[in-house]
Amino acid sequence: MEFTIDLAKYKQHYLEFIDNRKTLIISSTYEHGEPFVSYAPFVKKDGKLYIYISRIADHYRLIEHSTCLHVMLLADESESPNLFGLERVRLRCVPRYIGNEGSDSIFELFEERHSAKLMNVLRGLDFSLFELTPGQGRYVVGFGKAFDVDLDGNLFTQTVADKKK
Repeated sequence: MEFTIDLAKYKQHYLEFIDNRKTLIISSTYEHGEPFVSYAPFVKKDGKLYIYISRIADHYRLIEHSTCLHVMLLADESESPNLFGLERVRLRCVPRYIGNEGSDSIFELFEERHSAKLMNVLRGLDFSLFELTPGQGRYVVGFGKAFDVDLDGNLFTQTVADKKK
């Protein structure tokens, strides 16, 4: 039995899902290849993600020296009817250190989304901005509902498993 899926509906839901997330999980690696996972608040602008992290955080150095990492955005577990099919998106990203100068529009987004008062405190500390340029990823919204995506939804195709393998 084959069923069709309303791609436009799921694409719209995907875009809303991205816009409603405030944090992302970061998967990076140490120089010797050991995986490392962390998280950070983020903002999105012009097809890119931005994180603002402390120099003393373990992931700062790993991200600073990385040419590729993955990020994941997750739905709230308490709102998921099935944790095996938890709504999520994973994106491959190229990180780039951008510092803090000339990024007023990015800081304005952080202030709107994460509190101007908090950002004023953080800007006086050892935090720096990183730009994450997303490539292709995968959006999962339940069993049989997985899509190859890019951040802005320009790529949005359903992934179908070959059950004969």
